[in-house]
Order: sequence, then structure tokens, then C-alpha cells
Amino acid sequence: MKNEIIKIKNEILEALNGIKDEQVLAGIEKKYLGRKGSLTKILRQVADLSGDNRKIIGKFANDTKREIGEKLNELKKALDNSQASDSFIDVTLPGKKIETGRLNPVSIVQNELEDLFKSMGFIILDGPELESDYYNFEALNIPATHPARDMQDTFYVDIKNKKGEYDTVMRTHTSPVQVRAMQKYGAPLRCVVPGRVFRSEAIDACHEHTFDQMEGLMIDENISIANLIAVMKELLKGIFGQEVETRVRPGYFPFVEPGIELDIKCTICGGKGCPACKHSGWLELLPAGMVHPSVLKFGGIDSKIYTGFAFGLGLTRLAMMKYGIDDIRLFNSGDLRFLEQF
Repeated sequence: MKNEIIKIKNEILEALNGIKDEQVLAGIEKKYLGRKGSLTKILRQVADLSGDNRKIIGKFANDTKREIGEKLNELKKALDNSQASDSFIDVTLPGKKIETGRLNPVSIVQNELEDLFKSMGFIILDGPELESDYYNFEALNIPATHPARDMQDTFYVDIKNKKGEYDTVMRTHTSPVQVRAMQKYGAPLRCVVPGRVFRSEAIDACHEHTFDQMEGLMIDENISIANLIAVMKELLKGIFGQEVETRVRPGYFPFVEPGIELDIKCTICGGKGCPACKHSGWLELLPAGMVHPSVLKFGGIDSKIYTGFAFGLGLTRLAMMKYGIDDIRLFNSGDLRFLEQF
């Protein structure tokens, strides 16, 4: 048995000679000293020997195992030191720049507006992007014959209601949350609703099928158009940091009466005309008006006691004006070169 131990020891030492790979070293250790290794098997047989023979062979076997173990540890340390020297790091070199994520400019404008409206006592609400025909149209006083219900303008979803009718749409505006908020909170009420909306539109520099709006609603006693215009001026001043030139003109929207449209002078071309403003010098930013009595009724509000105003602010267009972006398609492009500028 002693000769077998000497033979295995010589095999191990020969195998370890000139080794430069940690995986090969681990393989040799497993082959000879692992649970099923050849040296391990012999060490187990020592217990079967008798008398002085077991004592002598046992000591020799353990000494051999210890010697081999020390040799393996020396080689492991040598290989570790070799790899450390190969992967030398020059600590005088500048470190790698840590890349951080950037907010989309629409998100930046939305956050600024939310802070502004919260300072004026408004609450921030949310609503479903998949909306029922009732909340998207009917409860907002939009009749069945209105062109907005046409499939050329609205994305209808292939979902049937209990009556077997297709009455689910991708919301075309954030206005449905008006009625939901009135039904839940009653009056008085101040809220804004930021979110994505969807239109079946031809895509160009100033139109997208998916864009962001912020709905605003204020209901209380003795609310008038004057309150609406005051809030709008405060809003624009908060976003642009200064007063911007605006114009108010009449507008028709079924859910408000009277309706107005607030335009701002194009900040990209300074009012001279460009593709972003359709060469008009003005950009439609904010359709608004006094909430129609029928909409108040759908929301469970007594129109004889309460009045209110509502507006639908185009967050995407506002971001275009704030940062001088001349193409709306950039916002959803996912182009990092665009986002890294903000």
C-alpha cells in the first residue's frame, strides 16, 4: 500500500509541474483528493489494516496528503497573484462616467404643473386609458351623431359589453375623469388629471396618435370665466417663467358652455410661422370653458347652486413651446440623443 501511495504522490507532483490554469488545478485536486479521488480511496483502506502496519501506513498516508495539500495551496496563491498582476489597474486614470436616466420633457412639464396646481389647492387624479363610450362621450354631452365618435377619429377596442355592443374606446381625452371625479367627490372640487390620450390621427410634425394631456376641473359657487383665465395665466407664467403672449377666442365643445380656446404665440418661430404652428404664428394650447349643466347633472352636481370651469391642456404641445421642439414625433421616438438634452 505504501508503494501505491508513493506512486499516486509522484503522479500528482508531475501533474502539478508547470500548471498555469486554476480550472486544471481544481480538476487535479478533485481527481486525487476529492470524495472519489484515488488518494482518498487508499486512505479509507488504512482502517482495514491491523496492528503496527496500520499505524505506520496511516502516518505515511496523512503526511503525504498534507504535503500534497500544501503544494496545492502554494500553486493557488501563485496563480491568484499572477492574475492580479495581469489585471493591474492604474488608479491615476479617470473613472468611467456614471450614466443616469433622464426624464422625458413631457414628464418634466407634467411634474412642474402638478406642483403648481397643488400649490393652488388642486388634487391630482388618474383615470383609465381604456374608457367606456358612456364616460368618454355620453356623460360629456357628446351626442351619438357627433363626428368625434367616428372611427376615423377614435380607436375602438374589440371588447363587447353585456349587450353585445362594442362600447370600449382608447380615451380620446382626459375629460372622462371629470364625471368620475364629480361622482366620487361631489362639490366643491378642484382637480387636475394628467395622462395619455389616443387619436386616430395622421402623424406629422404637430400631430401624434398618442400624446399627453392634463385635464383641469374647478367647481364651486360663483365660479366664472374670469377665474378660468386667471388660473391659465398663472399656469403659463409658472411654466415659462414669464408672461407669454396669448389670445382667447370662442370655441365649441359639447361639454362646456360657453367654450373658449387659449392660444399662445409660437415660441419656436416667434409668431412668424413654422411647421409646428402650421405657419399661423399661434399654437392652440388650451381648449376650455364653463362646465355644461348637462355634464354637471351626469356628475351628480346641482347646476343651480354650483358652476365650474374645465380645460384640457396639451402637455406635449406645452413641452414643445417650453423647449423649442419643432417636431412632436421626437417625444415618443426613444432617441437617447434627444432625451439626453434634458
